[in-house]
Amino acid sequence: MEGNRSAGGTVRSGLLTGISTAAVSGSAAVLGIILARKFGHGVKTDGFFAAYGVYLGLVLVAGSLRVIVLPRFVAARAAGRLAAEVGTWTAALAAPLALVTLLALLWPHGIASALTSSPAAREQAAELLPWIVPSAVAQIYGGLVASALAALDDYEWAATGFAAGSIAGVVLTLALVGHGVVSFGWGLALNGALSLGIPLAPLIARRGLGPPDERFLGRLLELGEGVALPFALQGLYVIGYRFASGLGVGRATTFSYAYLIAAFLVAITASSVALVATVPFAREGSSASRVARHVVAISWLSLALVAAAAGVFALVSEQIVQHVLGSSYGGGTGAELGRLVVYLAPWMIASVAVTVTYPLVFVRGRARWLPLLAVAALAVQVLVEWGARAAFGLAGVAAGLALTTALVLAVLLARLGALTRVARGLCVAALVCGGLGALAFGVPKLVVGPYAAAVSGLLAYGLVLVLWRPAGLRQAWAYVRALQ
Repeated sequence: MEGNRSAGGTVRSGLLTGISTAAVSGSAAVLGIILARKFGHGVKTDGFFAAYGVYLGLVLVAGSLRVIVLPRFVAARAAGRLAAEVGTWTAALAAPLALVTLLALLWPHGIASALTSSPAAREQAAELLPWIVPSAVAQIYGGLVASALAALDDYEWAATGFAAGSIAGVVLTLALVGHGVVSFGWGLALNGALSLGIPLAPLIARRGLGPPDERFLGRLLELGEGVALPFALQGLYVIGYRFASGLGVGRATTFSYAYLIAAFLVAITASSVALVATVPFAREGSSASRVARHVVAISWLSLALVAAAAGVFALVSEQIVQHVLGSSYGGGTGAELGRLVVYLAPWMIASVAVTVTYPLVFVRGRARWLPLLAVAALAVQVLVEWGARAAFGLAGVAAGLALTTALVLAVLLARLGALTRVARGLCVAALVCGGLGALAFGVPKLVVGPYAAAVSGLLAYGLVLVLWRPAGLRQAWAYVRALQ
């Protein structure tokens, strides 16, 4: 009976977490649609995305934090010191997060000036930052609280908090959107407050939060190692956005929507598969040859799906974007957005491989060199984008993002001893999937309309893959099945 209750509890917790994740993702999509339909395509949306890039970067810290602290909290509970461990991490985060919050509250115009070159967009971003940065800080602490409750086998309160916060934030934004773009900041602030407050109350009631011990500085250093690179990778987009904003009103908004679409494709393919595959990979050892096989196999599966999605979007982007985001995104703007998603294909390839490779660094143990790599990546990105934008405009900004991400991937693989083998495998996967996608979607485009071309191209792409079954794809599928 106990086993049945345990299994039932696991299923229920997984279902609640899945519903909560869907609510968070869905609310973000709804906010994007509201923004586009209400404010169109111009300085207001440019200003929003300038500030939102900071929010996304901080929220990445929340996600990375949960991965880092959960094993510690589980061990601490077994040792009877969970409250002290949670209190220690709370204290470790307090100083840097307080500094970030104070900067957003007291110096928003200075931060906005670094984010966008447009004076009008700068004003919008400065108005948003005092609301969305504290919201992101609340999300970080909400992730900490959720991990502490998970160590107590309680997933319901955190799932409820994140879902309720997301939904309430959208409702508040809709109710107050007439006050301007700042209403999105108010909605995100309510989201953060509920995401933290709802799970915090039961944690305190269960005495899961106590005074810190003297080792909180060590926790902060460990956090820095874990979140430095994900934070820097988000920073690459922020830098790209800053250069895109110098190309004219609305161009940065177009770049932002294209980036979010490309990032979504990476997330639903590589991120989901990597999360499931890393643990069984770690059980079998992490030699250089296994690292190479693992990265190439999962990249093959991810790129096969990414190429299909990118092909469909390239053909019908103008129609879809105008229908979903409004008339401001029709015509040339929608077409440019679709082209940008295609231009971001090299970034998607590199990002897929980085997503798969990054967890393997920690399978090998702590990586004290990651913060140095993060700083170097941000410095290189500034130089790369400077030259790429001057040469190719908005397409150059997309290319610069891909180049810097590829350099980060090369460093990670070199440290794992798998650079040459992975580079060879990725090139083959990109050429096969990309070449097949170009033919499958490009040929119908010459003879039929965009929707018919998208449907026929998708069918042709899938049929050829099934009948041809490229060696790399067969090996990837066999590897993942064996891994599980």
